[in-house]
This record gives sequence, structure tokens and C-alpha cells, in this order.
Amino acid sequence: MAEADVIGAERSGVGVGVIGGPTVVIDLAGLRILVDPTFDPPTDYGRLVKTAGPAVQADALGALDLVLVSHDEHADNLDEAGRAIAEAAPMVVTTPSAATRLGERATGLRAWESVEHPSGLTITATPALHGPADAITPEGWVNCEVTGFLLAHPEAPTVYIGGDNASLAAVADVASRVRPDIAVLNGGGAHVPARFDDRPLTFTSARVAAAAEVLRSPRVVVAHQDGWRHFADDAAATRAAFLAAGIEDRLVESPLGRWALRD
Repeated sequence: MAEADVIGAERSGVGVGVIGGPTVVIDLAGLRILVDPTFDPPTDYGRLVKTAGPAVQADALGALDLVLVSHDEHADNLDEAGRAIAEAAPMVVTTPSAATRLGERATGLRAWESVEHPSGLTITATPALHGPADAITPEGWVNCEVTGFLLAHPEAPTVYIGGDNASLAAVADVASRVRPDIAVLNGGGAHVPARFDDRPLTFTSARVAAAAEVLRSPRVVVAHQDGWRHFADDAAATRAAFLAAGIEDRLVESPLGRWALRD
């Protein structure tokens, strides 16, 4: 790949790139957006073990306009370095509970609530379940409160970010309202033996392909499938699942540290 494909501070009209784990950089509507920042080196957090650091360091990204945090309770979606980045960002959008922990510039949204960035970008929270559907708590979530995001601007493609979601019903809810131009989905089939009988907490490769089929988005980037010991499925498994489903043409290859999409 050309050096221009490396994720850096230079912005594009539309760009999506995976840095590692769930961490994704998005250029949209003139904004530099960072999703679920994780920039710690390999670390043993106890139940979760990070096996690889980020493919691009945070200081190479330039100034951030917006940080999206699907949830803040788990190090594989917001580690110590990532939390510092979020707390310093000019605007953060996350869950209501995480907003109480991420500083005065954090806005917490419930599913289908929206907030507008001064640029005109609308950020809408979308439903997500971080684990099996039969484990929903009285509060309405599994494992912890988590959200996805829908990014909309009249002069830019619509982008759906699924977050740590294991629910096809949540994706179907999104698909019933909008057909995103670009979908960023978390795969990996994350699992922790002590939790929910070791069942997946995020989409497996087969279910992330099924989610892509339901969404009907023409371009799909899959993150959250590398760099952590508790991920069961990697990029090769995802590719095979999209091929088996007959939708391989929708999957955008996303080598770490490189732009998967750049228009």
C-alpha cells in the first residue's frame, strides 16, 4: 500500500480506518472522529488481556473533533490512555451512565436520542446489547449499558457504528429506519468464560455477516477482532463468513493502521 494509505493527521472527505481492537478513525463532514479509543500497550487487565498495541499512535491523528464511546466499563473499548483522550476531547457522545464519568463535555444518549455537532452532523444513539438476549437486566441491558451510533449530515454519507453489540434485533431496528451508506460493525465473538456461560458478548463472524446482510449497507468495515485474547474470530473468519453469506463484495478490507475507505 502507498504511504498515503497510512492513517495520519491529514483529513479526507470521507475516511474510515481501524487502528486496532474497536478503535476506528472516521473522517466525515469535515470532522475527525474517533470511536472507542484504546491506546494502551499490551496489558493484562485480569479478565481481559491486550496482546497488541495500536497500529497508529494517538498523537499521529492530529486534532480530534468528536469522540464516540460505546461504553466505558471495559478496557477493550476504553483503556486508560483512551479515557484520557476522551476526557480531553471537545465533544464526547456516549451512554447516559458513561457520560457521568467522562467529564463535562460528554453527552449521554439513550437509544434513538440525538445531539447535533456545531458542524451540522447529527449523532443518534442506536440500540445495542452486549451479550445474549436472555440475560437482559431490569435496566434493559446485558453486561453493561452500551450504545451504537448513527452519523448523519445532509452533505455526507450516513454511517452506522454498531458498538459492542450481539443483537441482530438491534440491527434490524436500525435497518427498519435507515439504510446506512457505510456500516462499522464490531465482530470478534468476544467471550469471557465467567460471563453468561462463555457465550458471545459481541457478534461472531457468522453473525456479523448476518448483520451486514440485514443492514444492506454497500460498504461494511469490521473492527473489534484483533489484539485481545478474548476475541474468538479474526479477520480471516469474518472474510469467510461474508463469502459464505454471498456478500463478500460488501466487506471492505481494513488492514490495521491503514484507511479502509478514503474518498
